Amino acid sequence: MTKKTVTLLVMAAGMGSRFGGLKQIEPFGPNGETILDYSVYDAAAAGFSRAVIVLRRSMLADFRETVGRRIEKLLDVRYALQENDVLPDGFSVTPERTRPLGTAHAVWCAREHLDTPFAVINSDDFYGGGSFAVLCDALTDPALSACMVGYRLGNTLSETGTVNRGVCTVKDGLLSGIEERFGLDKNSGVPLDTVVSMNMWGFRPDFTARLDRDLRAFLPEMKDPLKDELYLPGVVDGAIRDGSLTVRVLNTAEKWYGVTYREDAASLREAIKAMIAEGKYRA
Repeated sequence: MTKKTVTLLVMAAGMGSRFGGLKQIEPFGPNGETILDYSVYDAAAAGFSRAVIVLRRSMLADFRETVGRRIEKLLDVRYALQENDVLPDGFSVTPERTRPLGTAHAVWCAREHLDTPFAVINSDDFYGGGSFAVLCDALTDPALSACMVGYRLGNTLSETGTVNRGVCTVKDGLLSGIEERFGLDKNSGVPLDTVVSMNMWGFRPDFTARLDRDLRAFLPEMKDPLKDELYLPGVVDGAIRDGSLTVRVLNTAEKWYGVTYREDAASLREAIKAMIAEGKYRA
């Protein structure tokens, strides 16, 4: 696959509280591969040329010695640190805060590496190769403002418990709004073909200016300085509503796999075994 001038940004600084561990380095493949290994493999096959991994400082050394050594063979890999002291000049948060400031802040922390069209994904979501292919192709369209890969709700549910999803309103192929819905399963009353966001986005480099603006507005207005976060979908939703951003929805038939709960890990390992047997990945 010919590489394109497109960057993959992976948000990997989250704590994984419900999962009960660091999903970023949890092995799921037969040779110790993590979910992120498969995402980078799929991205490289789709034509991405660079990966930017956003981590916390305490995770960096272990990550580079494990996952980093493998993915650096596939793409040009760079690292960015998401820490609560990495902020716009003149801003600060209380030293007592331990949790990250949110997914919008994660992307902002990597802004110096985002000089090409770029995709944004979570490190702990298994998106499927087809989703990376449509996303990479869309990002090479010079007319594109932004895009989101839209999954069908039924392809994103957990067998273990309920999930929270960003339920999307789509008009004429464009995203017009996202509503966070909680406690979803196959019996929750939301149609299983409803389009949902799994935090798989595509942007142009100038989107980082919007992140900077919103981050500067968010920091002094936090109601709970220990817990409030600035979420990427919220920034996108605000930009759509004020008319400064148009987001094309890219449909995918891929099944999403995740490890929201510790019990989900066994299902993901079995799914990967099946995909290896089908020839989608090497053993």
